[in-house]
Amino acid sequence: MTAPLRAAPETFARREWPRAAWYAAAYDVEVGTHLLPRTVAGASLVLFRTPSGEAHALENACWHRLLPLSEGKLLGDEVMCGYHGLRYDADGRCTFMPSQKTVNPSARVRSYPVVERHRFVWVWTGDPADADPATVPDLHWNDDPAWAGDGRLIHVDCNYKLIVDNLMDLTHETFVHGGSIGHRSVAESPFEVTHGKGTVTVTRWMIDVEAPPFWARQLEWRGAPAGTVDRWQIIHFTPPGTIAIDVGVAPTGTGAPEGDRSQGVNGFVLNTMTPESATSTHYFWAFARNYALTDQRITTLLREGVSGVFGEDEEVLAAQQRAIDAHPEKDFYNLNIDGGAMWARRLIDLMLAAEDDSYAAAGARAEREIAEHDRSDPGDGAEREVARARAEAERARAGR
Repeated sequence: MTAPLRAAPETFARREWPRAAWYAAAYDVEVGTHLLPRTVAGASLVLFRTPSGEAHALENACWHRLLPLSEGKLLGDEVMCGYHGLRYDADGRCTFMPSQKTVNPSARVRSYPVVERHRFVWVWTGDPADADPATVPDLHWNDDPAWAGDGRLIHVDCNYKLIVDNLMDLTHETFVHGGSIGHRSVAESPFEVTHGKGTVTVTRWMIDVEAPPFWARQLEWRGAPAGTVDRWQIIHFTPPGTIAIDVGVAPTGTGAPEGDRSQGVNGFVLNTMTPESATSTHYFWAFARNYALTDQRITTLLREGVSGVFGEDEEVLAAQQRAIDAHPEKDFYNLNIDGGAMWARRLIDLMLAAEDDSYAAAGARAEREIAEHDRSDPGDGAEREVARARAEAERARAGR
């Protein structure tokens, strides 16, 4: 019998995110020579660009009387408080105080490390000395010239872990997105969960199935023959909240499960979730494809289509958060389909335990569960999963 994941009070009552992490604070086009307020992992920030084009993030509260600096003005490469005119440079040091020549040397606001990568402005909320740009999550498809796509930012009224759960278990497509990407094969097909150092992968192949509308339309754009398809969903999770999903379809029998996807259509659903508060999240997403790269019409149609799909998720997730808030005594329970989400939460727990002693028990449990799993199933099961999917398809054909 599967044990509860954890009671809701323990899962959601405490601080929910690691500090030592890169979080997407904005799309790069959002940050300009103006002051952009945004709360990232519980920290109120103001984002801006200096005349050189470099992006910066400061604590959004004046040292003097705590008015949000975003209520002030950007004067060249300095931020001026809108209350009494104190000015701060891009490093957060105060350079001017009204009616006095001497600037108090302690007058400064926190400056956060910033990296621009993959069309996002990333902010490090932990110890600045630990901010390694090499650890920014990999979403390179978003600006790789071999791919084309676009995305949006959604403000979702739920805890970021609920979005992680949603993306790690795509069986919900059958029931929530039946008119676009959903199909009964998503809920019926076998899947495999594997993990590496700091990563979780969920692999699902659907062999010889009907293409749902979202994918059938793309096959038509490619001029692919009508008929059944081999469909794949390969979900890659990087803690605490980044998920890149390798998705696509190819006409059945053209070699996609063996690695030849040339006859089909391939996309990546790019997701990175930045907690705002315990019950709200900045959800950055994009959809990238590797065909018809210069066709803006396709880019727009796909962006709008995915936006509609995520709008359906947004409603479900907000309702789930309201139910959690209304029933704090309730537990979460796990099904087989929750395997990916459970692994994702284990990795988040390990990050939290490394920086907060109050998570020591959760971290120890995660380490124990990972060790037990590795002893019992040390191999990569992706090939087994494809074989099982083929067997399921054969049985289905035999029963027609």
